[in-house]
Amino acid sequence: MGKLSLLIETNNDDGVQTLGVMYVLNERNEIQFRCMTLELPWKNNLKQKSCIPSGSYKVVKHKSPKFGKCFWIKNVPGRSEVLIHYGNYHKDVLGCILVGDDFKDVNKDWRLDVTNSKKTLEKLLKIMPSEFELKVVRF
Repeated sequence: MGKLSLLIETNNDDGVQTLGVMYVLNERNEIQFRCMTLELPWKNNLKQKSCIPSGSYKVVKHKSPKFGKCFWIKNVPGRSEVLIHYGNYHKDVLGCILVGDDFKDVNKDWRLDVTNSKKTLEKLLKIMPSEFELKVVRF
């Protein structure tokens, strides 16, 4: 498949959570895969309270004691151990990024959650190389 990268675009921060779309792009910036993301809201990059800032980051495949196989986002300013992992609800996020195949209010709390998170993460783990670039764009 050649060189792949991730792009996350978000424009839906309601002060409790941020919804976004993640694209797997090839070297010609053609979309190879698309999924949804769920993060915390923007709170000045505060550890475990905020999503990460817009920018470009190195990402590596990682095995977390808590989440198993996932992705580790490196070089986030002032932060460490920011992961892309499975989970459904904004309460599952402590500054990381959750992935899923769609948005739905699963737990009936009037907030959109991501669905089929484990399966979506498994697809990303199969598609993505061991190291790649992530670009985050917040509108």
